Amino acid sequence: MKRPGLRPPSLARRLVLLALGWSLAVLVVSAVALGFLFQQAAIRQFDLSLSDLIDNLTAGTTVDQGEVLAPAFTDERALRAYSGRYWEIAERAPGGGVRPLARSHSLWDSHIHAPSNLPDRLAANPGKMVGFYARGPLNEPLRVVARQATFPGRAAPVIFLAAEDRTPIDRDVRAFIGYTAVVFFLLGAGLIAAVILQVRVGLRPLFALRREVADVRRGKAERLTGDYPTELKPLSEELNALMAHNHEVVERQRTHVGNLAHALKTPISVMITEAAQRPGPLSEVVSRQAEVMRQHVDHHLRRARAAARSRGQGERTDVAEVLDELVRTLERIFAEKGVRIDWDADEDLCFQGERQDLMEIAGNALENACKWCKGRVRVRAHVLGLDRFELSVEDDGPGLAPDQRETVIRRGARLDEDAPGSGLGLSIVDELARAYRGALKLGDSNLGGLKVEVDLPRAAV
Repeated sequence: MKRPGLRPPSLARRLVLLALGWSLAVLVVSAVALGFLFQQAAIRQFDLSLSDLIDNLTAGTTVDQGEVLAPAFTDERALRAYSGRYWEIAERAPGGGVRPLARSHSLWDSHIHAPSNLPDRLAANPGKMVGFYARGPLNEPLRVVARQATFPGRAAPVIFLAAEDRTPIDRDVRAFIGYTAVVFFLLGAGLIAAVILQVRVGLRPLFALRREVADVRRGKAERLTGDYPTELKPLSEELNALMAHNHEVVERQRTHVGNLAHALKTPISVMITEAAQRPGPLSEVVSRQAEVMRQHVDHHLRRARAAARSRGQGERTDVAEVLDELVRTLERIFAEKGVRIDWDADEDLCFQGERQDLMEIAGNALENACKWCKGRVRVRAHVLGLDRFELSVEDDGPGLAPDQRETVIRRGARLDEDAPGSGLGLSIVDELARAYRGALKLGDSNLGGLKVEVDLPRAAV
């Protein structure tokens, strides 16, 4: 269930986030793995150098009457104090760990700190190198390699240790990780751009389909005509079929409404005619009530037709053309009264509906203004937003008090029984506006009379 206030998830955003999440996870794992592999390769290379030092130590070491004698020269750096390259010859200590027997000059008065389990590890791996990390005489980080060997004339095995400052390795690893991070960052940025481009290009037909559906809804097109990929073609065909079905339903409803109008109006007209031919109290009652029935039938049929059209296929009606035709007609009708109608409509403004409905809305509002004005009427149609416009009709007549405005909108309500008409003019305007999801509002005109404002749907340009 959708939570209130939350936007629906975007398909494009989900695809982008999914691809980015997977790509970034692969990049991070790859970067970490590369850094680890580079470090291990550097350490192996480092251990080979220390292994050569141990080989030299092993080859040059002798035993004289059980005493271990170290070689005189093993490595030039091992002769300088605290040079960073060290070696040590030791044996297993009684309490655990190792006890130095000889060491390089570079250690000076210090020794290599080996873990207490080193003799056991060497005994478990005879003849193999065992590596570990330790701290040097100057507290520098060391990489240490150890190997155990036995010599004739000595029962206890001898342990050889070679160590070197691993700072260069750590520096190279950090530099490699830094370069790798920069490269993978650039690669990630490129992947992000590629994924976004891929999603936008891949979903472009879907965006085009959405635009075409919007054009149909706004009346700019009657059906979908785009050439869509295989995955979307069935959807576009189904949408076209659905719109055709809706159009058929609307046309069928219009036919039924017309048939009903014809079926009801004919008997009512007969009743009115027969009553007029037989004067009397009864005929007056019949004529009056039949006329009311006719007005009710016209009202409800008009509302049904407008509701059917407003929910059917989008249609376009040029507002300026309708206003021009109505103004010319009403100025001729009210010529004796000297009514002058000023009108103006925004350029390219179209009503999203049928011409007949706009004629009834604007015509009833204008006719009401012409009846009550002193001689001047002003009409304006202007855009309210992307999909709405407002039709305003003002006159210089007596206007209406606020408490009377709701009354005149009711069907058949008339404030002046002597005035011509049925009293349905503004009621028809209100009903048709509501059928098109709009509204009618009455207010005070700047000309001194009544101002009628109607909110109506606007067809897209």
